[in-house]
Amino acid sequence: MPAPGGLNTVRVLHVSSGNLYGGVETALVALARFRHLCPAMQPEFALSFEGRLSQELLETGVSVHQLGEVRTRKPWTVWSARANLRALLSERKFDVVMCHMAWPMAIFGSTARKSGAPLAFWAHDAAQGSHWLERWASRVSPDIVISNSRFTGESMPLLFPNAPCRIIYCPVMPSQPAATENCRAEIRRALGVPADTVAIIQVSRMEAWKGHHLHLDALAKLKDDPRWVCWMVGGAQRPVEQEYMREIQEKAVRLGIGERVRFLGQRSDVPSLLAAADIFSQPNLGAEPFGIVFIEALAAGLPVVTTAMGGPQEIIDQSCGFTAPPGNAEQVAAALRRLIDSSELRLRLGQHGPERARELCDPSGRIPDLHSALLGVIKN
Repeated sequence: MPAPGGLNTVRVLHVSSGNLYGGVETALVALARFRHLCPAMQPEFALSFEGRLSQELLETGVSVHQLGEVRTRKPWTVWSARANLRALLSERKFDVVMCHMAWPMAIFGSTARKSGAPLAFWAHDAAQGSHWLERWASRVSPDIVISNSRFTGESMPLLFPNAPCRIIYCPVMPSQPAATENCRAEIRRALGVPADTVAIIQVSRMEAWKGHHLHLDALAKLKDDPRWVCWMVGGAQRPVEQEYMREIQEKAVRLGIGERVRFLGQRSDVPSLLAAADIFSQPNLGAEPFGIVFIEALAAGLPVVTTAMGGPQEIIDQSCGFTAPPGNAEQVAAALRRLIDSSELRLRLGQHGPERARELCDPSGRIPDLHSALLGVIKN
């Protein structure tokens, strides 16, 4: 199947839900923002919901197609969205249709397969194999699976045992504030944090497996040390997350660290907050499939503290941070104490961060890797 526009041109339609914003959406925006690094790959996007993702994609200048909101409990919305995708694939010829996560694969995989274009699945999360959505998604086997980590890739046979899997780390390179020192001073002044106080930051969705409880337990072991504050960044996007956020806020007060742990909510200035911090800490309770936020922290020059599980084990090594045993608040606290005690250690580990981030996720390498993988599917 020759690619229109040239033998090596690959026109890709990326299909996603669009109603939330996290690591998947960050990766999609990066594919759009850095598409100039591989002109032979031409991305377009199809979403079911409008919101922050669709807005950020449009701001990059790519084509964004709305398929219509889908509610699985309302079958007619599924039929309508599939009809819209069918019309789009008939009108515009794509070389590959790429479904991101199980939900788009379940809803749109069969429609994409019937179009005749190769079907790809980007695995942003490890498979369990038992969830109803995964079982639905697995009814259509893709021609290739792109996995965001070795950890995620090892689980893919549970969904697609016959599909080849290619490991490609997310092609992201976080932007840094233009005047980092000025930015750092302004943020700390706005948040009332003195220059000599060590600012610990966590940036994540408000979900229990992101480790807020373990983080608070570790910080409570350091409450007699007056040298630190903690910023927890991330807004509640669903009712269950709102309840969870209230739960951890109450826990911080109960542990006696309520005045030193600031819940900053959803922020659009995360790069500036990272520039103003001194340590990034996110001790996950569940295995992170990859962890783009760790790349963002490394790129900002922050030493990282996390737990030794999932994708972060492929990101954080002794050159740039510490990994504690899962669920061990004592070890998380010990790592934080070492970093609070030593500005030299923070500086040494932080200096290796940007290099490590580029090594793993530099778009100039990862986007051509994706082009090569998809071109192989087309030629086969």
